[in-house]
This record gives sequence, structure tokens and C-alpha cells, in this order.
Amino acid sequence: MDVAIIGAGNVGTALAGSLTGGGHSVAITATTREKAERVAQETGARAAGSNREAAEASEVVILAIPHDAVDAVIGELGAALDGKVIVDTTNRVDSNDPGSVLDGTSVAERIKARVPAAHVAKAFNTVLAVHMTDPKVNGEQVDAFVAGDDGARPKVVGLAESIGFRALDVGPLSVGRALEGMALINISLNMRNNWSWQTEWKLAGPTGG
Repeated sequence: MDVAIIGAGNVGTALAGSLTGGGHSVAITATTREKAERVAQETGARAAGSNREAAEASEVVILAIPHDAVDAVIGELGAALDGKVIVDTTNRVDSNDPGSVLDGTSVAERIKARVPAAHVAKAFNTVLAVHMTDPKVNGEQVDAFVAGDDGARPKVVGLAESIGFRALDVGPLSVGRALEGMALINISLNMRNNWSWQTEWKLAGPTGG
């Protein structure tokens, strides 16, 4: 699959490595061309000249950027996102005032409102970057929870499975609100308790009928 990753921080870099390793063609962008080229060389991806170039050449566009940069990137790309699958990996975190980000909305829903002709999913936001290249903790497969509209979920589930996750389709895009809350809990616990950033969410128990 042709994938564009917008952002070359910890999440973008980790996903670039795992996706190229999974046989996908990956174009990556960063705040500078030099950084994009460095990360591309490290991961086997291709450094795109611009966000638009990366998006136009890809079927799936992964937003691996700070949540407060989303509006600017969506505004820049505009119609280039029409018909694409957009994967929102972002999180809003405020450990001092969690209610300010647990406000009954999600970044993914905001993206869908801005680009109604795109297919939007919330995914990978509950996973720490350290486990994106090898999604296992204590030998157990990490879960990737995928919420989104019908045009996005099957492709993103398949993408997650192709890089080693147990992917779980958790329903429509509105469930992304819960996924942002899950990420907030894990991140806040690590911050408050000075943990080692190794904890992940795992749905335990049999899943058969």
C-alpha cells in the first residue's frame, strides 16, 4: 500500500520503519527536508518534497504530528485529501486538567468535518512509539484499536495487522473519543509515576463466540 506519513517525530519515524518493513511504500515529511531525508534513510522510506506531494501520491495519509498542528496541515492539503484514508494518531494531553481534553469530541471527528470527502480513522494513538516497530510487551501482541468511518476501518485494520498488531475494529469515528481517553490515561500514568514508558493497552480474554 502507498502510505504518506506527515511528521517525522517518534511516532512518524517508528511507523515509517514498521510499514516499510511490512512491505508498504512509504513517503515521509518533516518540518525540514533534511530531517525527512535522515529519517527516510534510517527507515527505508522516501523523503517527500512537501506534505502535498506525499499525500497526492498515497492511498493512506497518516498524521503523526502534534494535535495543535492538525488544522494547519489539513488546511494546507485541502482537496488533496479527498478520497484518501486519513489516519489520526494524535492525542490531546493535559494531566493537570484532563477535563479540558475529555470534552466529548475528538481530533479525528474535527478532521472529518474539515475534509468530508476523505475517509477518516483514529488509530495507533493508544500505542507508545517504542512498541510501534515491534508491537509486543512481555511476549504478548499489542492491540491496535481502530475507530473510523466505513471507508477507513477495513484498510487501517489491515495496515495494523500487516505490521504485527492485533487490530480491533472498535466502531465508528465517534469511538475515537474513547481512544483519546485511553491514551490520556496511559500517558498520564507514565508521567505521574515516572514509569518507563513500556505500558500498553491489551483486551484480555477469549474473543470467540
